[in-house]
Amino acid sequence: MSVKDLSDKEKNSIIEAIKNDENLSKKHIYKLFKDEEDVFLFWNGRDEERSNIVLPFHTIEHIDEPRKEKVEGSGQLFDTRGRQQKGWTNKLIWGDNKLILSSLVNGPMRNEIDAQGGLKLVYIDPPFAVGADFTHEIELNGEKFIKRQNVLEEIAYRDTWGKGLSSYLRMIYERLKLIHELLAYDGSIFVHLDWRVNSIVKIILDEIFGSKSFRNEIVWCYTGPGSPHMKQFNRKHDTLLWYSKSDNWIFNSDDVRVPHDEKTSQNFKSGNVGSGFVADTYDLDEGGKVPEDWWEFAIAQRYPVDGIKRTGYATEKPLPLLDRIVKTASNEGDIVADFFCGSSPFATAAEMNNRKWICSDLGRFAIHLSRKRMINVQRLHKSEGKDYRAFEILNLGKYERQHFMGVPSDVSYEEQQQILEKKQEKYLNLILEGYSANRIEGYKYLHGKRATRFVHVGPLNIPVTRDLVESVYQECKDDLITQVDILGFEFEMGLAPFIEEQMKDKGVDIRLKHIPREVFDPRAVKKGQVKFFDVAYLDVNKKINGNEVQLELSNFVTNYTQDDLEEVEDNLRKRSSKVVIENGEIWNIKKTKDGIFEREQLTSSWTDWIDYWAVDFDYESNREIISVEEDGELKEKWTGNYIFENEWQSFRTKQDGDLELLSAPHTYDEPGRYKIMVKVVDILGIDTSQVFEVVVNE
Repeated sequence: MSVKDLSDKEKNSIIEAIKNDENLSKKHIYKLFKDEEDVFLFWNGRDEERSNIVLPFHTIEHIDEPRKEKVEGSGQLFDTRGRQQKGWTNKLIWGDNKLILSSLVNGPMRNEIDAQGGLKLVYIDPPFAVGADFTHEIELNGEKFIKRQNVLEEIAYRDTWGKGLSSYLRMIYERLKLIHELLAYDGSIFVHLDWRVNSIVKIILDEIFGSKSFRNEIVWCYTGPGSPHMKQFNRKHDTLLWYSKSDNWIFNSDDVRVPHDEKTSQNFKSGNVGSGFVADTYDLDEGGKVPEDWWEFAIAQRYPVDGIKRTGYATEKPLPLLDRIVKTASNEGDIVADFFCGSSPFATAAEMNNRKWICSDLGRFAIHLSRKRMINVQRLHKSEGKDYRAFEILNLGKYERQHFMGVPSDVSYEEQQQILEKKQEKYLNLILEGYSANRIEGYKYLHGKRATRFVHVGPLNIPVTRDLVESVYQECKDDLITQVDILGFEFEMGLAPFIEEQMKDKGVDIRLKHIPREVFDPRAVKKGQVKFFDVAYLDVNKKINGNEVQLELSNFVTNYTQDDLEEVEDNLRKRSSKVVIENGEIWNIKKTKDGIFEREQLTSSWTDWIDYWAVDFDYESNREIISVEEDGELKEKWTGNYIFENEWQSFRTKQDGDLELLSAPHTYDEPGRYKIMVKVVDILGIDTSQVFEVVVNE
C-alpha cells in the first residue's frame, strides 16, 4: 500500500497528528509502511536501516601455542606433541557486537572470512529479560565475593530492556539483519530463547530469513527443582530456533544420532514393533535414532567446573548442547560464530570439533574467562597429540572512541586530527563531566579541578606519554600546585612505575587514572555511575644466563576501588557481612548482633590479586598492521603498536589456585637487546602490561 491508497479522511487524520506533534495510530503506521504483507510487526523504535559502520580491528593479543612443557620420562626437553595449524587464526573480540558485526559485514575482514568458505553457522544466546547479570563470583582465601558488572555492561542491559520489549526488539532486530548478511549462502543460525521472547523473535526471524527458511523449533529439555505450591507447570525447557539462509543448508543428521532405547532394540529383535511397522521390511538403523526436535541434556551445573566443560559463568550452557549444534549444521574446517559468547562454551565445542571460530562479548571478564578456557583447550589438544589453532584477542580500540566522538575512520589521519581539534572542547567537557570535575581556564596542560585536585585530560587516540606527564608536572610546579590527576584511555608502557619511583617525592602528587569507555554514555554520566580507576603496575626480576632469560613476577600494585567502606557499614544489617574492595585491598566486613563492626583483610599479599600472567619474550618482533579505508581506498597501516605474542602463561583455575611466579626459561637464537612484555590480568579481569629490556650474549 502507498499514500495514494489512503482515504482522504485517513490522510487528514495523519496530517493533523503530525501538526499537533501527536503519535500516529498503529493502524496508520501499518498502512504507511507495509509492503504487500498480511502481517507487519511494529514496535516503538523500529528502524529498517542497519548499521554500515566500518571500524578497524586491533589485535591486542595473539595466543599461538600453549606453554612448552617438559615431558617426564621421555628424554625430550620439551613436549612436541600437537602443533599449531597454519592459516586461519580464531578470533575472540571484545566490544559492542553491533559495531563488531557491522565491521565484519562491511569491512576488510569479510574478505578473509569469504576466502575460508564463508561463515557457515551462527549460534547466539541473547539476554532473556531475567535481569542484568554480568557479575561473577570470585573466591579469595576461603571467602567468596561478587565482581560487579561495570557500568558499560549495565548500560548494555538498559539499552536492551530499558523500555521493555520494544528496546529488546530494536537490539535483536538489527543484529539479526547483520548476521543474515554475514552468513554464507549455505549457512544457518541457531537462536537460543526461552518463554519470555520465543514467540515474537520467531516472527522477526521469519521476516529476516523468510518463513520458508525455518528449519526447526528445537526444545531443549532439562530437569531441576520447583516449588510444590506452583500454580503452573514447572518451566523446564528452552527453545532453539533454527533458520537457514537459503534452501541449501548443512544437516549432518548421522553425526548427531543417539543410541536407540534398549526396549526399542529388543522389540525389533523380537518382531514386536507395534502397529504400522512391518519387521520384515523395516530395519532398525544401527547408526542410532533418527534425530528429533527435542533434546534432553543435563543442566550446566552437573558438569565439573574444569575450565573446559564448564567455567561457572552465570549463563553458561552445557557443552554437549553446543557440541550437537556445531555437528548438526557445520563441517570440519568451517567458520562458526557466537556474538554473545559469555565464557565461550560454543567456541570450545567448535575447537573440539575442528571448526574455525569467531566469538565476541561486551564483558571484559567474559573475554578473560574465554581466554583461559581456550588456552586450556589448546593444552588438552597438545596433551592428546592433536593439532590446535591459534587465536587472537581483538577490539575496536581508538577507532571506537573516535566513532563515539563523531570522527569517521575512512578519512586520512590528518583529516581525523583536524576533526578532533574542532571537537577538543566538547571532548574535554565530556571527560571532565564524567569525572565530576569543573572546567578551568588559564593553563596549558590543566583542564579541570575536582575538590583539591587539578585534572589533565589525556588524548583521545594516543597514549599518555612520559613527556606529557613531565610537562603537566612542570606546569604544576611553576604554579605551586601539589595535586594532579592525569586521565587517559591508554598509557605509555612503564609510566606508572616511572611516576612511583622517580616523581613521587618531587612535590607534586601525580595519579594516573584510566578513562572508562562508559564515559561516552550520557546516562551513566548523568547518574554519576562512571568509575575512573588508578593505573596498576607490575615488576619482575630478570634472570639472565648467556642467551637464556627467565622472569620472576615480583610485584603488582593496584588501587582499584569498587565499594565505599563507610557507605557499606552504614547500610549493613546486624549479623550480616559483605566483602568490599577499596583502594587495592579486599575486606570482609561483619556486623555483630551488638552492632559492632569487624574487619578482616582478605588480601594478605600482592599475589592475591593475580589471576593470570603471560610473557612475550620478543615484543617488538611483530608489528600491528591494520586495514583501513581512506578516501575510498583500502590501505595497510602500521598502528605504531606491536602484537603481544603470548609465549608463556600461568593462571589460576577453580581446581588449581596455585600460580607460578617463575616463567619457563626462554632461549634467544641471536645475542642482542630485546624488549620483553609482561601482561598481568587481575582477579577482576583488568589488564596491566609492562615492557622490560634485556641484553643477552651467546
